Amino acid sequence: MAFTARIPGHKPNSRRWFGLGVLMLPVLLVTVDNTVLGFALPKIAEALRPTASQQLWMIDAYSLVLAGLLVSMGSLGDRVGHRKLLLVGSLGFAVVSVLTAYSETAMQLIIGRACMGIFGAMLMPSTLALIRSVFEDREERRLAVAIWATTLTVGSALGPLVGGVLLQFFDWGAIFLLAVPVLIPLLVLGPLLLPESERDGSGSLDPISILQSMVALGGIVYSIKHGASEGVDGIMLGTFLVGVLAGWMFVRRQLRLPVPLMDMTLFRNGTFSGSILINLMSLAFLVGFVFFTTQFLQIVLQMSPLSASLALVPGQIMAIVVGMAVVPVAQRMPVHVLIPVLMAFAGAAFLLVASIGSSLAVLVAFALLNIGVGAIATVSNDVILSAAPPAKAGAASAISETAYEVGVVLGTTLLGGLVTAYYRTGLQLPAFLSDIQATLASETLSGAHHVASGLVGDQALQLMLQAGRAFEGGIELVSWVAFGLALMAILIAWRKLRLPLTEPAECH
Repeated sequence: MAFTARIPGHKPNSRRWFGLGVLMLPVLLVTVDNTVLGFALPKIAEALRPTASQQLWMIDAYSLVLAGLLVSMGSLGDRVGHRKLLLVGSLGFAVVSVLTAYSETAMQLIIGRACMGIFGAMLMPSTLALIRSVFEDREERRLAVAIWATTLTVGSALGPLVGGVLLQFFDWGAIFLLAVPVLIPLLVLGPLLLPESERDGSGSLDPISILQSMVALGGIVYSIKHGASEGVDGIMLGTFLVGVLAGWMFVRRQLRLPVPLMDMTLFRNGTFSGSILINLMSLAFLVGFVFFTTQFLQIVLQMSPLSASLALVPGQIMAIVVGMAVVPVAQRMPVHVLIPVLMAFAGAAFLLVASIGSSLAVLVAFALLNIGVGAIATVSNDVILSAAPPAKAGAASAISETAYEVGVVLGTTLLGGLVTAYYRTGLQLPAFLSDIQATLASETLSGAHHVASGLVGDQALQLMLQAGRAFEGGIELVSWVAFGLALMAILIAWRKLRLPLTEPAECH
């Protein structure tokens, strides 16, 4: 497939491509927001003093709400028009971002992030739906969707760089104020360049399904976070069971509804479900890695935000280049071979960190991880659409976007939570700390850094040495776990992603 090929009898229309450029602004912003907060955590922790659980919720409140509402907002856009929903979501996202930038407590920031997730859920499905409206020609639409998929990876990769640059010169609130200059062009040019999508009045939003999906995700994520900070207890087990029960009820309801919120019958296709799982796992690997790497570079190695972000630039460039370069490779290599090869890069990244653990190993691992994840995002999204019947392409896209955000949540919840749990149990606190200092230092690495800033000489050095060792031990443990999961993902891809030879995957 040659993206640059001229389409016979079809005149180029720069208006469509300008419209695509405008549509990529919210996509870039939403994906940058998934990883940018990791770089701000040390400054936020110093200013707002969050607990270990609150620190994880600051990151996941946004993605959790966004993931729970993506499919619902896609259905709402079908009814009211996706352009209208996109503009409303952009305005709300910008306003809430400004309010969140001036949060005075950790809870205010968490609530702000959750509200950003509500409006963010209005943006993602609308962008893909409007691409289908703007680009009626199949070849142009294929290129537009490829650009959309690449922008997802680019946004996640740019998050650390954007965060590092902003935090070098501004306070932590600047990462939220970024939404204003990004979304203003969309609000101004969107009504001029983007046509309204066709409205579909069939079916209606099902509040019960929405509630069930939110309870399922919220219960499971909260139980993992609680276990990381407080250990296994009745609250953890109870919330986990509530989440699992709500998920089971959600699936049963979708199978019974004539117009389900999420078409669960798509998962009966092994290629489709395998691709969804691979996509989810790859994003979890990347986001979880960013979660602990940003803290490791800034707090353990004492790098400035700008220096830490620049150290990750090679890996981010890899994500962009490989994400586009894999298109011709995917035309020649079977998917069930290509994706295991790409996932092997992710596995090698975690093996490198687990076995060596130096600062150089972390940076090389980040580059390897981006090579794998950047290409997997492009290939897996294409396989997802190829495996679904044409009439269900919209439902498949919504599930793919939801899997992306769930992967973000699981990255910080599982991998980040495991690092936090090991840190709390493995930290050897110096005897000279007071009870208050010991409590704060044992909650998070940022808390230990804050306590150390109030100590002098050898005491501060001794505390940070112990905290650094405990945190690095958590990174090593998580890296071994992630390496094992990567091997499992390779096996799943090899067995499940076997497309018919007559229907080769085309990179959308």
